[in-house]
Formats: sequence, C-alpha cells, structure tokens
Amino acid sequence: MEQSHDIEVAIVTGASGGIGRAIAIALAKAGYYVVVNYRSSQGGAEKTLAQITQDGGRGELQGFDVTDADQTKAALDDLFSRYKGIDVLVNNAGITHDGLFMMMSKKAWQQVLDTTLAGFYNVTKPVLKKMVRRKKGSVVSISSIAGLIGNRGQANYSAAKAGLIGASRSLAAEVARLGIRVNVVAPGLIDTEMIKDVPLSALKNMIPMARIGKPEEVASVVRFLCSDDASYVTGQVVSVNGGMA
Repeated sequence: MEQSHDIEVAIVTGASGGIGRAIAIALAKAGYYVVVNYRSSQGGAEKTLAQITQDGGRGELQGFDVTDADQTKAALDDLFSRYKGIDVLVNNAGITHDGLFMMMSKKAWQQVLDTTLAGFYNVTKPVLKKMVRRKKGSVVSISSIAGLIGNRGQANYSAAKAGLIGASRSLAAEVARLGIRVNVVAPGLIDTEMIKDVPLSALKNMIPMARIGKPEEVASVVRFLCSDDASYVTGQVVSVNGGMA
C-alpha cells in the first residue's frame, strides 16, 4: 500500500549492527520511516528494527546485497512501488579484508571495492533519480579515516573509502541545483566489531581525545546532515575521529 505524503522514508544500507544500526535508530528517532537493509545478518537487522520499534519509531527490513545490481534493483523497485519517495539514503554497507598489499589477493581487493563503490552506484543511482523528480533529498555516505590518511594493511579499504569521497563530492556538484544534498561522514576508531580484536590501550594512544568513539556519535552527525538544519551543507566530508586527523 502506498504511504501518505507526510511519511519521510530513509534507507540505511548495512544496518544490521554497529554504526549502521546506530544511524537507523537515530533517524527513526528523528521521525523517519527507516528501511533497514542487511545482506546476510537478518538476526542483526531484526534487532535494529526491534530497537526502533521499542523507541516508538517505524521501519521495515529489506534484505539485499548492494554488490548485486539485479538484487538491489528488485528491492528498490519494491520500495518505489510502495512509497511516494525516498527522502534520505545512507550508504553505510562496507566490509574489510585486511592484509599487506604485497600479499593481498585479487579477491580481497575486489570484494572490498565492490561493496563500497559498486554498492554506492547500485543503490544511489536509482534512489537519486527518484529524488531528482521530487527535487529534494539527502545522501550521506560513510567513509573512514582510512580514506583520508590511509592505514597500513588496508590498501583496499582505504582505496574504497577514498573513492567514496571523490564520488560523493562530484555527485554533490551535479545535483546541488536540483535540491539534493550529498555529504560524507568519515569515522575514526569507533567501538564496533571491526576493532574488537585490537588492544584498546594501543588504540587510545593514537587518539588525541584518548578514547574510542561510540556509534551513536557518528549517527548524530549523520542525523544532522540529513536534517533541515544542514540545508546549506553539501559536498562536505565531516570527520568524527576524536582529533586524529
């Protein structure tokens, strides 16, 4: 059933845990109807949606692999058939496959780039077309400090996240006059599964604020960039890293 005009819809990719979950919850609290995307962790996505509901928000699950163009198209077409428009898109889906570049397999290189960059293309292009027709919308993509300054053992991840910044800045310039804003958030070391095996003491020594960030601190910046309070902000990269860069 098609929804009424007063419902604002936000899609968050990779929202089954970590930063994605925090963003989905924050946007739901801000009043958005949140589409919680996941690839394989349906259980994690269900927990995200359960928290949204518990907080009084609304949303739904939508499972699809952002690297699969056909699968992504089918899922988005389903959403487009049921909602009048997509107001917010957060490109958060991403993976790591770390290793020294000289030892890195082509598969490890390609999988990381495909998730971040092919995923950005596969999801953003069709959503953007809908936003253009309505002359409104906000796209926020989640990069990383690794995309700004690089990181040993993460040439693939750093390349993907740096590419996301370049693509977003170019896209922002293309659609600014069409009422659509495109921005990037670049988190530093955040308390998620990605850093669970690294000694915290070693990490804290790298951060001027001497602590690990919280997913909610990233989500707050994303929520701001999606709001009318950021109506004159586009083409920007906002770092959330405790002063690392």
